[in-house]
This record gives sequence, structure tokens and C-alpha cells, in this order.
Amino acid sequence: MERIFIGVAWPYANGPLHLGHIAGAYLPADVFARYHRAKGNDVLMVSGSDQHGTPITITAEQEGKKPGDIAAKYHHSFLECWQKFGIQFDLFTTTGTSNHAEVVLDFFRTLKDKGYIYEGTMPLPYCDHCQRYLPDRYVEGTCPFCGNEAARGDQCDKCGKPLGPLELLNPACRTCGTRPRVRESKHFFLRLSAFEAQLLEWVKQQPHWRQNVLNFTTRYLQDGLKDRAITRDIEWGIRVPEPGFERKRIYVWFEAVIGYLSASKEWASLRGNAEEWKPFWSEEARSYYFIGKDNIPFHTMIWPAMLMGYGELHLPHDVPANEFLTIEGKKLSTSHNWAVWLPDYLERYDPDPLRYLLSINMPETSDADFSWREYVRRNNDELVATYGNLVHRVLTFTQRQFDGHVPQPSELDEVSLSLLAKARNTLDAVDVSLYNCRFKEGIRGAMSLAQEANRYLEDKSPWKTIATDREKAGTAIFVSLCTISCLKTVLYPFLPFSSQKLHQILGFEGSVADQGWSFKELTPGKKLPPPQPLFTKLEEKIITEENSRLGMSGA
Repeated sequence: MERIFIGVAWPYANGPLHLGHIAGAYLPADVFARYHRAKGNDVLMVSGSDQHGTPITITAEQEGKKPGDIAAKYHHSFLECWQKFGIQFDLFTTTGTSNHAEVVLDFFRTLKDKGYIYEGTMPLPYCDHCQRYLPDRYVEGTCPFCGNEAARGDQCDKCGKPLGPLELLNPACRTCGTRPRVRESKHFFLRLSAFEAQLLEWVKQQPHWRQNVLNFTTRYLQDGLKDRAITRDIEWGIRVPEPGFERKRIYVWFEAVIGYLSASKEWASLRGNAEEWKPFWSEEARSYYFIGKDNIPFHTMIWPAMLMGYGELHLPHDVPANEFLTIEGKKLSTSHNWAVWLPDYLERYDPDPLRYLLSINMPETSDADFSWREYVRRNNDELVATYGNLVHRVLTFTQRQFDGHVPQPSELDEVSLSLLAKARNTLDAVDVSLYNCRFKEGIRGAMSLAQEANRYLEDKSPWKTIATDREKAGTAIFVSLCTISCLKTVLYPFLPFSSQKLHQILGFEGSVADQGWSFKELTPGKKLPPPQPLFTKLEEKIITEENSRLGMSGA
């Protein structure tokens, strides 16, 4: 048994989840966790709502509400989405708990005592019109690296470079549009520069990382790390436990990554064993962090540096960051409402078709695109016509010709033995793919087994041979049923709802995960319950309807 820790990016609780969030971090994390649980490994998967920082205060100001009310609203929305979409966290908490604050302040004090946090001053933008220092996201301007004119004071979403607000060209106050002036402000800094050589040596020992993650991190480290402020001039967040800092708070980028640890401790306390988190943060565990590519520097450099400084906590084993998801060929933009929102999707459609499309088109090494036309095509041609039709034909034939009992096979010919061998090989191949976080490869391998089973069924044509050779027809159905049993296992991490339904239709009890990552052949003579369709064919008109919701002209 292996011990697997899975940390998933903490979404800002300032708006609903969209497909970019899901394809970037949450779906791959859930696929990975379901796979490892089915393998019988000890898994802890945690995340939570990031309730602090400027994203929440900006939304609160826009809506005339308190930041806490905004955070609570969207945290509830997140929990509903996870349940409906099948994302299984062991704990999805918030950064607003007293437990989180305690763990963050422990980290702060420990790093400060060791000399990795120090006090200093820094020039910051100050808006004379608003009469306040401007936190990073309250400053907008042009990115000095790529020329993006809509860059924020913390990061450029176009090129992914972390920024400081004073690095922006043509800066302006987000609230009033005034050009801010520069004033000195007292803050605490993380001595990142002290970890540069140690981090570079550690990164060289991670050849299993995705090439884009490895290249980005290596280049960034070779350019040199600069110390970063870990406090900010804002009054929403975790208080700084030092005199003279009463109106300042811990910077959200510093406290949010500590959430992986605080959530682990909260999970252990909720289970009645306050020490149960420790094995997941020791050398005996492997830790994986699922994030979008804009979060790479925080998880391959800053968080590891913090862990190195704190001591006795295991560094990340892998950071399988995904690239971005575009919508209908255009970059996703929440401010322009160019997004497919997960709560809206779940009101109208089943979760598995979307899980399928985002898995088989996952942006693992390059950006991927979502279109409603592709969604309908994949659902109808692959889930319904290939996989669903295979299951439906075999199970209805079993009901009709064998009174719902698994037929007794005769001696298997080479073609039948070959298909069963392919099923076992597929189980092993998907195992390797998922173990190494290659999710597209895994689901494509699983679907190739469904295609092979369809070819086998056409070749054997039991609906023809049943009249002349009942035993031969029964053998073909038996082999097909066994292959379908394998399919519901290898597709379970990706399609948990339809796999569980098929698990029950095949007469198994409990859950697919409880059965384990194994190929369970069916027992001849076993009575099967009446079959049900796994998937629903979608009408072409929904393409037009959904594109109209996006505001596409000519939709």
C-alpha cells in the first residue's frame, strides 16, 4: 500500500467555478485520487475556498457586501458543485477557520525565528484619491514582459509571470483610475533568495515532472529569486502578530499554500486523531499538487522554499500543472462572461459527458479548447454510440436470449482469448498512465478497449448465431460481458457515475472502488438486473442554444 497526499489549488471564493478551473486542477486531481483509492492506497485529498485577499474584497465592494458574506456564498456553491460533479475531497475547507490561522501563524513565527522572515520597507503604490495603499490587484497596467495591457499588479495572466504592482507600465488604480504615486510602507519579507541554490539542486532531481513545469521552474530559478513581501496593506485576512502591523494582514499567496497543511491537520482532528496527518507529510508519502500553470511558481519554488525553511515536512513529489482551457477558440474571460460556468452546466446536463470530454481533451502539455459542438459529438459518437451502445446491445441480448443470466461459455477461440487478454493489458496500461498522471493517454486506452469489443461483437454476431449455435452465441456474450466489466473499472476514475451504474447492472454489490483495480470476470449463471442506458443522446440544437448563452453571433 502506498500513501498519497493530493493538494488541489484553492479557488478564490469570489465567483462560481468554470470549466477552466475543472480542466486545470479539479478533474485531474479527482481522477488521480479515485484511481489510487481503487488501488487500495491510502489517499488524503484536500483543498478549500481561498476566502482572503483582494479578489474577495473587490467583489464585495462591487456588490456592496461584506467580504465574509461573499466568501460564504461561493464556498457553499463550490460544495454543491463537488457533490454533483463527483469531485471527492477528503476535506474541502476554507482559509477562514481558526485552525488555518493558527497553522499560518505557526509557520510565520517559525520562519521568522529562523531568520527566513525579516522586517523591511518597500515602495508601494498609494492612491491619493482613495487615500490608501493599493494592494496588488487594485493596480492594473501593461505587463513589461509581454505587453499585455490588462495585467494585474500580482501577475500577468497572459504570460504567467508573477509581478509587483510597481513593475507595471502605465499603472492605474482599479477603483478610480488615478495613477498612483509611490510611498514607503513597512512589511515582512520571505528570504526566498536564501533557498535559490537548494531549490535548483532539488528541481534537478525531479525528471518525472512534466516538461513544461520543469522548464518553467528551472528558467525561473536560473534568473534568480528575489525576496517577497508576505504582508500587505489590507484589512481582510489573517492578522500579522506583530506590533505596528495592526492594519496589515498576511499576504494571501503566503497563507493559501499553507492551507494544504492546515487542511490536513483539520482533517485529522475531525477524525478524532490529531496526529493522523503526519504520515502524509513524511518521507513515507508522495505528495502531488494539482494546479493550473499560472500557479506553477508558487508550488515548485515558493511553497518548497517555505517547507525547506520550516523543516521536517516532505517536499512535493510532483506538480502536474495543466495548461489553459479556451472556450470556443477564445481565451476564457470571467470579466467578459466568456466562460462555461459549472453550476449552469450541472443544472442542464449529466456530469459524466463533461468529465469525459475534459479528460480526453485535457490540457496536459498544451492549451485545449472546449466547444459545445465537440461536446455533443463526443457524447453522441463515443459515449453513446461506441461505449453505451456496446453495453446496451450485450445486456439487452442477455436479458432477451438468456433470461438475464450470464451464459455458460464453451471453449474460447483465439479471438475471444485475444479480447480478454486485451482487457487485462488495458487494465495494466491505464494503471501505468494514471500512476504517471497521463490522464489523456489513460482514457484513450480505455476507449480503445470499447472499440475493440465492438469489433469483436460484430465479428461474432451472436444475434445471428443464436438460432443455429446457442452455445457459440453465449460464449461471445460471456466474453463481451467480461470485457464490459473491465471497462467499468478502467473508466471509473473518469466516469464514476456511469461506472457505478454499470457496476450494479452487472450484478455487483457495493462500489466500483471497493472492488479494487482488478478485472472481475462474471460468473456463468449469475442473474443480472434489467439494463438501463448509461448515456443519453444529445440533440444538435443544444449547440446553438449554448452558444447563444455565450453571446456568440450567428449561433
